[in-house]
Amino acid sequence: MTDSRDPRNTDWRQQLTPAQYRVAREGGTEPPFSGEYNNLKADGVFRCVCCGRPLFDSQQKFDSGTGWPSFWAPTRDDAVATEADSSLGMRRTEVHCPDCQGHLGHVFPDGPKPTGLRYCINSLSLQFEPRGDSG
Repeated sequence: MTDSRDPRNTDWRQQLTPAQYRVAREGGTEPPFSGEYNNLKADGVFRCVCCGRPLFDSQQKFDSGTGWPSFWAPTRDDAVATEADSSLGMRRTEVHCPDCQGHLGHVFPDGPKPTGLRYCINSLSLQFEPRGDSG
């Protein structure tokens, strides 16, 4: 069995839907207002669709009006990794999973307090785990 946290995993196409693969493994972007988590208000944790790493908590989610799930902070400081992205003729900061390097979205400096950040994340890169009574 291959480790889904290993970025060399060659089974991504078997593990992910074609749309998830395009976004998470090829750095694509889903159309605005199309993602299943954009309007989700449930309590829980958003995990990496590739490896399951906890990335964002619903308590840090807010409605940015941009058409993508937006968060003002990840679950922990080291929950996500970032790097400069100058594709499309713009200077942006890409957000990816530090475990499997799956593309998540971008972070912008126009979010709400307390961080002032807006993590603009593709629903296709996420898997939602509701918080609640497990027994």
